[in-house]
Amino acid sequence: MKKVFSVLALVSFLASCGGGDKGQLVGVKGKQWHAEKPYGMTLVPGGSFIMGKSDDDVAGLNNAPTKTVTVRSFYMDETEITNSEYREFVHWVRDSIIRQRLAEEAELAGGGGGGQGGKTASIADFAFKGSANANNKKGGQAQETPYQQYSKHYDPNNQRLNWDVDIIWKTDEYPDESYVYVMDEMYLPQDQSYNGERLMDVTKFKYSYKTMDMDAAARSRGDRSNFIQTEEVEVYPDTTVWIRDFSYSYNEPMHNDYFWHAAYDEYPVVGVSWKQAKAFCDWRTLKHNAYRKEKGLHNVNTYRLPIESEWEYAARGGIESATYPWGGPYAKDDRGCFLANFKPLRGDYAADQALYTVEAKSFEPNDFNLYNMAGNVAEWVNSSYSDDSYDYYSSMNPNVNDKNNKRKVVRGGSWKDVAYFLQVSSRDYEYADSARSYIGFRTVQDYLGNDLDLNQPPR
Repeated sequence: MKKVFSVLALVSFLASCGGGDKGQLVGVKGKQWHAEKPYGMTLVPGGSFIMGKSDDDVAGLNNAPTKTVTVRSFYMDETEITNSEYREFVHWVRDSIIRQRLAEEAELAGGGGGGQGGKTASIADFAFKGSANANNKKGGQAQETPYQQYSKHYDPNNQRLNWDVDIIWKTDEYPDESYVYVMDEMYLPQDQSYNGERLMDVTKFKYSYKTMDMDAAARSRGDRSNFIQTEEVEVYPDTTVWIRDFSYSYNEPMHNDYFWHAAYDEYPVVGVSWKQAKAFCDWRTLKHNAYRKEKGLHNVNTYRLPIESEWEYAARGGIESATYPWGGPYAKDDRGCFLANFKPLRGDYAADQALYTVEAKSFEPNDFNLYNMAGNVAEWVNSSYSDDSYDYYSSMNPNVNDKNNKRKVVRGGSWKDVAYFLQVSSRDYEYADSARSYIGFRTVQDYLGNDLDLNQPPR
């Protein structure tokens, strides 16, 4: 019997190795990977540069001494994230919360859904996919996942939101009382609305996601669950910043229209805190990978905020010791035209043809094809602010992001700043939970592969 077993084992081993490798070590082949430039991004090839002030720090801050550092290659948004792009995030969160509440109410109501082709018969059409009340039954029984009883990760509820049925927004088309109850929860009370408008309660637009302090987890060598936490962030921009940032100043039109009106679709989003920008990055990764999963493709790397050294390297556009993204040392070209949107001429905001912000793709891009790396809106980066951080930075991908330091670096200057803050080496900060009418952000994504490949001719 042992002899028979040995023969079978040998045959099985030979069969498993019969893939044409001739007994050689060829490695395990994963999914085929092709680098794909994300839409709206540009590739910033890695390299070294002199980080910090190339001349005297005229503000006397003494917080940016020069230091030669190297950063790896990455993709970066060509423009600041616009109102239109951020609004997509807000709408997704809003719709997810509404569908979640509708599904929960449908579970209480019971019964199967009857909506077909986008038509809704009752709230039951919004039941969770995978639940007993959803339209996923076969032969009158809810379908089970094969071998589900063996998996410790199997969720018996398998509650997935149903995106196949359109949300009904018109009150005279609500299908039943349960639907009315859920939708009424999402709007402000009547005594908080005015001008005959029915306004949604945007404080309910909350995005939840998990983060892990990878640096702390790697250094502790302990249970990584101790370093994972759930973040919940209100995602709607703080539109009141247009009023609160400026005392005794009439900016109500910007408060009322800037984020939601189509006229400002291509303008950079503002009123977004560092925490909200981080949540947006997580959602953008989720959105992209959800599509790729449906197509059976490999996941993309995460979208994130740039670290401070990446931002400065990208802003310089390959020009060593430049004062501004276009070189410098002046903020005007040879025709006397301003090269960015800022506060020139001792406070003449409109001298550069813009009183507030301008469209994200305005002025000339730098040599990395990045727009408005100086002026328009300052930008959040994924680094904590410290006066002496340059003194203990690593020279490779230098970054300091202390979770206990709530002061986060902002770079690039804005429409309301003087030229000093437009310099590629100037540093400023704001608190992570604060939002301003002059701070926005753009995202980056790590380039996967050898940086040397970027310099090779195509094959």
